[in-house]
Amino acid sequence: MYDELTEVDIKKMQEEIDHRVRVLRPQLIEEVKVTRAFGDLSENYEYKCAKQAKNRNESRIRYLERMIRTAKVIQVKGGEDTVGLFDKVTIFNEMVKQEMTIQIVTTLRQDALKGLISKESPVGKALLGHKVGDRVEVEVNPTLKYTVEIRGLEKGEDDESLDISAY
Repeated sequence: MYDELTEVDIKKMQEEIDHRVRVLRPQLIEEVKVTRAFGDLSENYEYKCAKQAKNRNESRIRYLERMIRTAKVIQVKGGEDTVGLFDKVTIFNEMVKQEMTIQIVTTLRQDALKGLISKESPVGKALLGHKVGDRVEVEVNPTLKYTVEIRGLEKGEDDESLDISAY
């Protein structure tokens, strides 16, 4: 399966890779060298922490490179009056009787606590292509479904203000 990402997603990932390779990697390598000189490695907590930080950085670089290599680049498009990628949507959840505003984003930028919902999530999939006033059924799994009503739509665009997620 390919991750569907926008050109901005790819650009942000490449910027993070560049920062991690050019800035963080030399700092972390130096930190490992310094802490190694503290003495017995079997009891050297600072050395272990420095090695872990260096390994996490290398892991993140590999993860981002793999994401870029396997990504399917998509264009942000949507109808004037239908829900599309990066649009802010006000919905009313009929099950919990609560109104909320969410923004549909790519998987790489999702953060449910901030109202950034992936287009591949059950809610994101259900809302895409619908209009204000539509009642949409969200299927979480075969036994759990609920209905939301689209009450508002604010067209959005793919800008660089949304950060990419850590993992």
